Amino acid sequence: MRTTVRLAENLFLEVKREAAKRGETLTSMIEQGRLVLAGSRSRPGGTRVKLPVSTAGGGTLPSVDLNNSSALLDKMESRR
Repeated sequence: MRTTVRLAENLFLEVKREAAKRGETLTSMIEQGRLVLAGSRSRPGGTRVKLPVSTAGGGTLPSVDLNNSSALLDKMESRR
């Protein structure tokens, strides 16, 4: 099937260079996009990241309301 695909010029040139480097056609490079899509479907949720938890210091300072960004900024600036 023939179709028209609109690409940003820099993306088109980058893919065309990569295809030439690999000895492949532009069409084959586009078709390989299916493999990328298939790979992303096989990893639901993406990569898990473990966030560090700090128990030192016991949490926020007294009278700090994390829902009040203005007061939080004032408190942070007063500590400088």
